[in-house]
Amino acid sequence: MQNKCISLISDMVTERDQLNAEWEKFRHFFKREEMPAKTILLKEGQISERMFYIEKGCIRLSFNKDGKDITFQFFFEGEGVSSAESFRNNDSSLFAMETIEPCVLHVLNKKDYFIMIESSPLIKQELEQQNFQRLMYYQKLFLSRIKNSPEERYKELLEQSPHILQRVPQHYIASFLGITPVSLSRIRNRK
Repeated sequence: MQNKCISLISDMVTERDQLNAEWEKFRHFFKREEMPAKTILLKEGQISERMFYIEKGCIRLSFNKDGKDITFQFFFEGEGVSSAESFRNNDSSLFAMETIEPCVLHVLNKKDYFIMIESSPLIKQELEQQNFQRLMYYQKLFLSRIKNSPEERYKELLEQSPHILQRVPQHYIASFLGITPVSLSRIRNRK
């Protein structure tokens, strides 16, 4: 049993090394850019031409509903973000992307993205896995909005993603939870 575990770990390390080597081949496709806080990376309704990997900082995704800005997701260091349906299908983006903090981003354009995934089955598989993880996140978010109270959603956020509460302004957190900043303040004061 121990030999099987060692073999499995060895295989996982080898796969990770191979994947890192693949990414390294395409490093020149990524342009490093520094962006100040409050930079709009993509407007809602615009067609996405770029995807971003976050070296430093935070990005929020939001949409406009009847003139109200609704935040629905945050991305931090080590994560990639794009408007996938827009980027891949040339559809209008369903949401906007904005930096919350000053960011260091590695930007990949659409042409280079397609060259990369056509040239590397390993990277294509990795990106498909990341898309699947994002889909699972949206499913959990959707169900949480239906079945949980605002207080339960806050508790869930506190337990699963405390870094969001430390780094993101309160009005964005309130929007993300589907409540007003005043309601968020009341919930926090009850703790």
